[in-house]
Amino acid sequence: MLKHLIPRIPLSDLPALLGFTVLGAAIAGCYGVLHDQITFAIGPEYFYNFKFHQFSNANPGLGDRVFAGCIGFLTTWWVGLIVGWILARRCLPSQNRKTARRQICYGFIIVFTTGFGAGLSAYLYGLWRGPDADYSDWASALAAHNVTDTWGFMRVAYIHNASYIGGAFGLALTYVMIRPAVPEPETSDGESTSPQEVP
Repeated sequence: MLKHLIPRIPLSDLPALLGFTVLGAAIAGCYGVLHDQITFAIGPEYFYNFKFHQFSNANPGLGDRVFAGCIGFLTTWWVGLIVGWILARRCLPSQNRKTARRQICYGFIIVFTTGFGAGLSAYLYGLWRGPDADYSDWASALAAHNVTDTWGFMRVAYIHNASYIGGAFGLALTYVMIRPAVPEPETSDGESTSPQEVP
């Protein structure tokens, strides 16, 4: 248990590990900017009545679209940082860099695909429910944020929540679909057997 809480990282792996961690944060942040530009167009009140107040200190004063993009970056970069760190910690040790890079990129694709797919599914679900659906379970939250466009607000809420769930599911899925090779323990004559895959 202790090795997972306080991992021992070879110094030779540290630059690559930090590089993939920063790369994950950058990819997720850019995805968040694009994501929130789209959802801003779908339900502006989600931002005007909720997110803009929540992130009021992050307003650069360059217009609503830029502000929405900043919020998108701030709410997603840390997800990519965690994903990049976990993938690099799992794939880098005991593998050559080329194989590790391919597996980490594959992991990023899995997480992106599941996050995007979940968000798209939530959008379609919101369309299917339509503007006249029963949103009474959300009545108190909608009233608290003075929402007038209930359908637009709810569609964006569905998309945002589902995207996080999809990303988390994608990260879990990488453990099934990506199997880093590790060397077998040395035999009695000091020779290592062929690499095995992590279960």
